[in-house]
Amino acid sequence: MSLRDRLDEELKAAMRSSDATRRDALRMVLAAVQKAEKETTHGRALTDDEMLGVLTKELKVRNESVETFRAGGRADLVEKEDAAIAVVSEFMPLPLSEAELRALVEEAIAETGAASPRDMGKVMGWLSPKTRGRADGKVVSQLVTQLLAANPAGS
Repeated sequence: MSLRDRLDEELKAAMRSSDATRRDALRMVLAAVQKAEKETTHGRALTDDEMLGVLTKELKVRNESVETFRAGGRADLVEKEDAAIAVVSEFMPLPLSEAELRALVEEAIAETGAASPRDMGKVMGWLSPKTRGRADGKVVSQLVTQLLAANPAGS
C-alpha cells in the first residue's frame, strides 16, 4: 500500500471514529501533498519518496510553530501542534541512529570519492535519498563537513 493510500485510509478511519484531532492533521498533510502535486509534478501523483519530503516539511513547520507558540505563551496551540506532529510522525520511517548516520556518511564519502570539503555537493547528493525523512538535513550536512575536514586527503 502506498503512503498516499495509507493517509487516505487513516483519514477515513479518523472521520468514522470522530477523531477530530487526527482528522484535521491528516487533512492538513493531504492538502500539502495536493499542493505539491500541483506545483512540482503538474498533477502527477507524488512517489512515496516525494511524499516523505512533503511530510518532513510539514513536521518542520509544525515544530517551528510549537517553538513560536511556546514563546508566545499559547499552551492551547502548542498542544494542538504537538498532536498534529504525533499523527504525521506515524507515517515517517524510523530515524537513523548516530552510528547508522555516521556509517552512511562514511559510505557516501567512499562511494563518491570525496577528498575535501569542496566535494560536499557530491556526498550530499548521494546521501539525500537515503536520509530523507530519517535524519535532519542540517545534522547530515554538519557530519559530512566534519568528516571531510578531518580527512582532507580522502584516505
